[in-house]
Amino acid sequence: MRRMSLMAFAALWAASLAFPAWGAEQQTFERTIPLAPGGSFSLQNVNGPVSVTGWDRDAVVVRAVKTSSQAGADLSQVQINVAASGQSVSITTTYPQEEAGVAVAYSVQVPRGALLKQVSTVNGAVQVSGVEGAGELHSVNGNIEVSDCVGGLSARTINGDIHLAFAKLLAPRTLNVETVNGSIVLALPADASALLDARNLNGNFHSELPLLVTGAYGSREIQGRLGSGSVAVPVLLHTVNGAIRVVALPKRT
Repeated sequence: MRRMSLMAFAALWAASLAFPAWGAEQQTFERTIPLAPGGSFSLQNVNGPVSVTGWDRDAVVVRAVKTSSQAGADLSQVQINVAASGQSVSITTTYPQEEAGVAVAYSVQVPRGALLKQVSTVNGAVQVSGVEGAGELHSVNGNIEVSDCVGGLSARTINGDIHLAFAKLLAPRTLNVETVNGSIVLALPADASALLDARNLNGNFHSELPLLVTGAYGSREIQGRLGSGSVAVPVLLHTVNGAIRVVALPKRT
């Protein structure tokens, strides 16, 4: 039953990440930038999704596709700005007021151990996989999905679901997961150790992993401990309208 539910969730999640069919005008931006081991990466977008994947090279590869639903739109007015040193890469997207109808979809590869200082968009999903460093992921209107990562990536959105799957938690960094209108699913290995603080107003809470409850206010506020390790990572899961689920990460075969 668990496997079927996870597969159904994955299918729905993939559908939610599909980029809207803009399509009239397109322009592509590509750049490869060296980044030293342990360096930081940040990206700020406005309209459009952001996908970040970790890889085994000391370089950042950025591919961005500008798209407009209006024929004849001047896509060059939407600027992609790159600031780089040996220790950091920063990407910002600048929109003039008259080009609000332009979207930029980013696909980025970063070194696995890079610090994701801040990866954000306003209207769009944020998706991260294969990253072992810490960081901050933000959206306003969009889902956030993290897979095959270490649990040092905090996530915040307002209108969207958050789905996080961590191979391990990164101690002692506090993991903050917050949304307003959306559910939270946190997948952890069975031996994970965490101090859990789960809060919501309209929705319920359920943990597949054994949880020693240390405090509760009905179903709206639950505090407890997962696992019995000597170091327990603080994990805050907060939403207003949505359910909270802690699930067991499927074992790799």
